[in-house]
Amino acid sequence: MLLEPYVPGDEEDFVALFQDTRVSRWMGDGPSSEAEDRALFGRVFTKVYARGLFDVWAVRERAGGRYVGHAEIKRTDDADGHEIVYALTPAAWGSGLGTEVAEALVAHGFTALGLTEVHATVDAANTASLALLERIGFAHVRDITEDDGGTTRVLTRRRAG
Repeated sequence: MLLEPYVPGDEEDFVALFQDTRVSRWMGDGPSSEAEDRALFGRVFTKVYARGLFDVWAVRERAGGRYVGHAEIKRTDDADGHEIVYALTPAAWGSGLGTEVAEALVAHGFTALGLTEVHATVDAANTASLALLERIGFAHVRDITEDDGGTTRVLTRRRAG
């Protein structure tokens, strides 16, 4: 797995990932329109990269460089710190890539950003992501009740030492 900066040619893969409701149902406020996802991709370049707001990458397979997902680490008020965010194409689910991406984001937070803890916010119904994060050392800290009545779990992993 490689984490590489997005390039303009990634737009179709990015939009396809975020338009897949099996993925987008767990992202932010849920599925968006194709136009909104294209605008979001554009903002990766015009805002995030141009202003150095936070780290965001395309996730690619090491062999062949095929796009398999999205990854970022950014400041969040939900946990008053930095949270990891990642999404993989359904074809990559169950392959261990989710664990690899999450671990890489945590390592980036601890080393490159000098953080002492990183967070994740996960829909309580997303049992696969919750199990993955718990396996790699995240602990449930608290729940947030969303405006729609759903529950978001806040998990935290602290740097050892």
